[in-house]
Amino acid sequence: MFIDTHTHLYSEEFNEDRFTCIKQAISNGVSRFYMPNVDSESIDGMLALEAQFPEHCFPMMGLHPCSVNGNYEKELEIVKTWLDKRRFKAIGEIGIDLYWDKTFIKEQELAFKQQIDWALEFKYPIVIHCRNAFDEIYAILSMYSSLPKGIFHCFSGNLDQAKQILSLGNFKLGIGGVVTFKNSGLDKIVEQLDINDLVLETDAPYLAPVPHRGKRNESNYLPLVAQKLALLKNITIEEIAQITSNNALKLFEN
Repeated sequence: MFIDTHTHLYSEEFNEDRFTCIKQAISNGVSRFYMPNVDSESIDGMLALEAQFPEHCFPMMGLHPCSVNGNYEKELEIVKTWLDKRRFKAIGEIGIDLYWDKTFIKEQELAFKQQIDWALEFKYPIVIHCRNAFDEIYAILSMYSSLPKGIFHCFSGNLDQAKQILSLGNFKLGIGGVVTFKNSGLDKIVEQLDINDLVLETDAPYLAPVPHRGKRNESNYLPLVAQKLALLKNITIEEIAQITSNNALKLFEN
């Protein structure tokens, strides 16, 4: 059993064959799909998938940093309304992204802090999006005397950064298709990490693993990531599946 801890199955890239993709992944051993929210426009599609595949598709609730702008407070109000209305598996994806635009860095920081506070209030794990913003995110996390459990989604930092994250005590590192890229260097980092600190993800439809790099990613490709980890750790793919799935279940379901 594989668990995809981060997949955007509701996105428009799957409009033509969404059910087929999900059923293919299930038949390939990927039994659970954790879906991070992006903003108010992604909620309906995400919850529709939960209704159609209640034993497989599990939604989170949150505001993605790339959706944070001058209107972010209204978006956060929508997030809070949903948190008050029903349970979710996590608050995500949240964080800071300074790759594309630094215009709303202050708003991103405020939104990130607010959603961490809600995670503590509602006793949820958090799923963190970090792009060109490790120092900013780590500084915010370090302000808290107590943190929720969580995942650093799509981890692609260096070994020191990995150790800093893990020193916080409650976090796993999300490993996806980038670990299969020839020159990413992530494979060398993962070799030095404990498999008990890792969970699998695709971030579908983004960052497809080799040999599908550059094409639409699918949850069906998750075993390719597991295969690479098995090679790096010199254990079987079945062991990778068992350990990373247990890691994910302890985080999302406990």
